[in-house]
Amino acid sequence: MNSTEISLEDFVSFQRGFDLPKKDFIEGDYPVVGSTSILGYHNVYKVKGPGLVTGRSGTLGNFQYIVSDFWPHNTTLWVKNFKGNNSRFVYYYLLTINLAKFNSGGAVPTLNRNLIKNYRVAKISIEKQIKIAAILSAYDDLIENNLRRIKLLEEAAQLIYKEQFGDFLLSDDSIKQLPKGFSIKLLGEISAKLESGSRPKGGIDKKLRSGVPSIGAENVIGLGKYNYQAEKMIPESFFAKMKNGVIEDRDILIYKDGAYIGKTSLFQDDFPYTKCCVNEHVFLIHCSNRLYQYFLFLTLNHPLYYKKMQNLNANSAQPGINQVAVKSLSLIWPDEKTIISFNHKIESMISLIFNLAKQNRLLQQARDLLLPKLMTGEIEV
Repeated sequence: MNSTEISLEDFVSFQRGFDLPKKDFIEGDYPVVGSTSILGYHNVYKVKGPGLVTGRSGTLGNFQYIVSDFWPHNTTLWVKNFKGNNSRFVYYYLLTINLAKFNSGGAVPTLNRNLIKNYRVAKISIEKQIKIAAILSAYDDLIENNLRRIKLLEEAAQLIYKEQFGDFLLSDDSIKQLPKGFSIKLLGEISAKLESGSRPKGGIDKKLRSGVPSIGAENVIGLGKYNYQAEKMIPESFFAKMKNGVIEDRDILIYKDGAYIGKTSLFQDDFPYTKCCVNEHVFLIHCSNRLYQYFLFLTLNHPLYYKKMQNLNANSAQPGINQVAVKSLSLIWPDEKTIISFNHKIESMISLIFNLAKQNRLLQQARDLLLPKLMTGEIEV
């Protein structure tokens, strides 16, 4: 036995997450943490922060560091005892371990904590742990700061939209008289592209590590946001033959199948990639006039229109919306002069959002390159 190594169960101890049916997710101060993301919020918590969560069922191998008190969902394992180790260091160290290789499930990937407890990990002094955590945390702190700026910029754009157009968006019935030049249009009238993508026959090859990113509904999560861990690849040869679903600059994405139909996002300036596409669970929308993209995005992103799209659901077993229904969505539409004026107010904000998002990707890549070298001692601290 190597004296510089210890077992994973001597490093930390894991505990299964707690049951909480989706219907019980309510607004509160404490995040309900799933395998890959925050599922919602509750007014009580199960674990005092900071904490560390990974997937137990479904998605395996990802880790989330939670600063606040939280509720780990039953699909997760959470670190019950850090056993004197620096919690931030534990997070970074576990990122270097591919826990997905311990999958003991069949159709549904499953991580059994009893199968990983004897895994050997490096024994590193607490002094060195703190130094390593400080170096890597500096990158994450910059990322978090950029995320806060992105949030504030998006809120500012939404506020400008609300101040300029909010009086006409309460409901179609409440509109007494539209301003001169405004009209009601169907989405199908102003869209030149409304299409979804596709995937290879037989589905995604999860072992594929190179190719073209195929973006699914799980990444329709808002301006300047993208979960690189959740993405899947398709072969270059399949992408080259795709006639629909290839992402262009300022394309709007709509979550079309599943629990959150109607959620929207927008990609631009080569974010998240210069070359990428969507699968069959996402619609891409591009207006006949490029000037309309920001106004259309902020309209569809408005809670009223999110609800309208949810109401377009044509399925009972599996929620979903189709092209015919989306094209029939009625919108309050300003004249072109008003839209150009609106663009001048928000264009720089949205451009900055994507600049910050791309900065974050570079910071993530730099951190991830540094991470294993610090853990193995290739770079001394």
